[in-house]
Amino acid sequence: MADELKKTKLNQDFIIFRECLIVGDVDAPNIIEFWDKRSNFIASTYETTKEMYFEHTAKEFEKLNLLPDGAQLCLWFEDDLFCQVNMWFILSYLAEHPSLNLFRIFPVIVDEADKWKGFGKATPEQLEQAYDSKVKFSANDILLGKNLWKSYCSNNREHLGALSKTHSICFRYLEEVCQAQLDRFPDDGSLGRPHKLIKELIKSGKRDFDEVFYMFSNREGIYGFGDFQVKEMIKILKKNDQ
Repeated sequence: MADELKKTKLNQDFIIFRECLIVGDVDAPNIIEFWDKRSNFIASTYETTKEMYFEHTAKEFEKLNLLPDGAQLCLWFEDDLFCQVNMWFILSYLAEHPSLNLFRIFPVIVDEADKWKGFGKATPEQLEQAYDSKVKFSANDILLGKNLWKSYCSNNREHLGALSKTHSICFRYLEEVCQAQLDRFPDDGSLGRPHKLIKELIKSGKRDFDEVFYMFSNREGIYGFGDFQVKEMIKILKKNDQ
């Protein structure tokens, strides 16, 4: 997406958030321990190193601390759960920087069937259109993001469900997205919604990963999982079947 944004007439001062907070432990008492916990998870799960994580994620994120008072910061996030969890974290962090002017940039959705594909198909012209339609976060919107992150971290299902019913123009499909998160880990300990679908696809004879990933993404695009996350779920299912 950063490459596509470079083709536009928009401000080219980007901060890229390279994370997938939808998986792995995220509960930490402070930002230092958070980076340490996340670097351990990413390094052990995705065959990289803690040093690479700190260089490409933590160090990049710290650019937020260098923004001057009153700066305009636009959050380019899609509506799926993957992107929303990342955005909740950032809003929670930025809640401590009230001098910034925060805006939400929504993907331009031409076909409702593509609503979970976000910026993936956007042309430079559509990205400029998205920017022109940006919406400012109010203090209440930022507080909502902070509380959503807190509920997500602590796995407070009741609180997350209650927050999902909050109306805010800065959070599209919030109730639907939060329900998708709750469906990942049912109260009765049964198989979660994403794992159920993957198991169903494999049982139906789908063995090629690309085919499984394509069909999963078409049916459960609300999760926004990338190939790494789907591969991990397949690995877990195979392990549990042994």
